[in-house]
Amino acid sequence: MLDLKSIEKAYERVSDVVHRTPFSYAPILSQMSGYEVYLKKENLQRTGAFKLRGAFNKIASLIEAGDRGGVVASSAGNHAQGVAFSAKHFGIEATIVMPESTPLTKVMGVKEFGANVILYGSNYDEAYAYAVKFGEENNYTFVHPFEDDEVMSGQGTVTLEMFEDIDDLDAMVVCVGGGGLISGMSVASKALNPECKIIGISAEGAPAMKQSYDAKTPIDTTSVRTIADGIAVRDTSPITLGYILDNVDVFETVGEDEIAAAILFLLEKQKVLVEGAGAVGVAALLHGKIDLPKGSKVAIVLSGGNIDVTMLSLIIEKGLMKSARKMKLLVTLVDKPGALQSFTEILTQIGANIVQIGYDRTSIDLEFGDAHVSVSLETKGVEHQEEIRAQLKEGGFSFKEEH
Repeated sequence: MLDLKSIEKAYERVSDVVHRTPFSYAPILSQMSGYEVYLKKENLQRTGAFKLRGAFNKIASLIEAGDRGGVVASSAGNHAQGVAFSAKHFGIEATIVMPESTPLTKVMGVKEFGANVILYGSNYDEAYAYAVKFGEENNYTFVHPFEDDEVMSGQGTVTLEMFEDIDDLDAMVVCVGGGGLISGMSVASKALNPECKIIGISAEGAPAMKQSYDAKTPIDTTSVRTIADGIAVRDTSPITLGYILDNVDVFETVGEDEIAAAILFLLEKQKVLVEGAGAVGVAALLHGKIDLPKGSKVAIVLSGGNIDVTMLSLIIEKGLMKSARKMKLLVTLVDKPGALQSFTEILTQIGANIVQIGYDRTSIDLEFGDAHVSVSLETKGVEHQEEIRAQLKEGGFSFKEEH
């Protein structure tokens, strides 16, 4: 049973293993939003995400019951690392089934804890079905990432830590995928401080739980597509939906661009690295999805930090383009001595720094005697980019922007 007593029991089990992660005031977010914002940094948890709490509590309960057989789990990564770490801690075998699209950093993280990894399926739900079958065939206990009372109780320990630091929170903002984290946290919150509003945030590209919340009945979707791979769940759990309907006061979604912007904001302004799922709460705050009285004490859970470096690179690059700190141009020059120098002199005069440049005279769309110069520039905002365009036109250069 998931209740305050089970969550407190879970805290006894996990407190010597999990980190008590920082719960820190966020001055920039507070100033921007008009709220008193605090960040619970589960991205700094051992294994890089809150999932360790639930996985460890579940496996600890199995050990207490005398079950030292192998365990199997399905996960896009964070639950997998939690199960692998916990199995290694107790000296039992673990096999993790992960979707084929799982970022390499999460696959390697699981293997480093000594677990066996099987890549199967295009999403979590296909990996889940295979893992259940694998467990039945090999007599392994399946450790569900969210639809399990012991797992949800472990996740609820995040709330206990937060309330030990600040017991008069007005709201907490929690990411939602399968619903295990928000189920455990909301049960604990409503028991300790019923006035604290619970705000769930999911990705628009994984809409099942949001649709189910609005309809008040489980609704499954046919596919998911989001950079927040930790909450990319296709089907709705009736169990977690029940807790969410009972305890969650507001449920909103954020888009892919909003998630990416929040990742970049946290990295640049808060010096904190999070994955997509870990950024959705901040994304909701930055883009006006949270409506509370000014001055409210708001806690946002940064659920994890296991982001693939390739994805991070893309987010940074696109973020710089959207914030007018970088621009890409394709300029057509007359292919003669001094033409390129004339072009670069204009850039020098207006303080645009070239970070990459290419010269092409062979493209079939070029007139004979012309050349294309592709250039990436560091710029200083919208006005600076407008000045660059104006100066190039005044200099007689033909160009188009690449986005």
